[in-house]
Amino acid sequence: MPIALPRLDAIAEADRLAENLPALLVNAVQVAATIAPGLHGRRRVGRGDAFWQFRHYQPGDPPITIDWRRSARSDQIYTRQFEWEAVQSVWLWRDSSASMDYTSDTSHPTKRQRADVLLLALAALLIRAGERVSLLGGSMHSGLGRSSLQRIADDLTKSAASGGSVPPPPSLPPHGEVVMIGDFLDPIETIRPVLSGYAERGLTGYLVQVTDMAEETLPFDGRVRFDGLEGEGDTLVRRVSQVRPAYAKRLQAHRLSLGQIAKGLGWFVFGHRTDQPPQPVLLALHQAMSDLHGLRP
Repeated sequence: MPIALPRLDAIAEADRLAENLPALLVNAVQVAATIAPGLHGRRRVGRGDAFWQFRHYQPGDPPITIDWRRSARSDQIYTRQFEWEAVQSVWLWRDSSASMDYTSDTSHPTKRQRADVLLLALAALLIRAGERVSLLGGSMHSGLGRSSLQRIADDLTKSAASGGSVPPPPSLPPHGEVVMIGDFLDPIETIRPVLSGYAERGLTGYLVQVTDMAEETLPFDGRVRFDGLEGEGDTLVRRVSQVRPAYAKRLQAHRLSLGQIAKGLGWFVFGHRTDQPPQPVLLALHQAMSDLHGLRP
């Protein structure tokens, strides 16, 4: 990280975040509200009472699902699909390591602040749609209704002063969804087994990589000392301009590897910079979750 920010005592940090919690919730709800009118509910094919759509008959479809009246008007055989009646469980996680407190410009939020807003805004959208949402590593009880958003925010505050840069080992029921928000700058060898562990339990994952503008472009000039925020020590670079091309190449390779891991698991990766508004990545994330449900058999 280019600049080392002051490390606060864990208790003092938690108290500070707790004081800002109402403003954080307001910000997150406002972000969710700006995109909510254009969103459609997440629907899945399955057992239920509400008709969703017709589709062409496929070998193996139960004969009881065939709609003979619709089929009689065409030379194709059609079946009726219904919405899944069960509520989906979605687990949310955000990186709470020290590197998330970095910002290169005080006019922009830290990575942690933006990750918190994204997480709570997504939670607000999902809860609004009637889905069960929990913070991974929090109370671990999926909840419904507006009170669960406050509980998630409380859990988020409690986890703010401690935690790692990768999610904890999976101990979740299968076939849910997990959304992970962090900078994902740990070595790929550290990230790969963690994500694979979740996928092996049948969980579908969505990764949101949050970075600072300086981490993307390395805009510094001349002689710069880079201080690690997580005990890495410091590194003196005599001419930043000379290492900038190699840095950009390494960052690109890291992202490519992260994307390949996600693709191999059937997961999704989104990138976001803290100097950009949160709505576009939130909309893309929600849309991906909705589209996947529509494609599930």
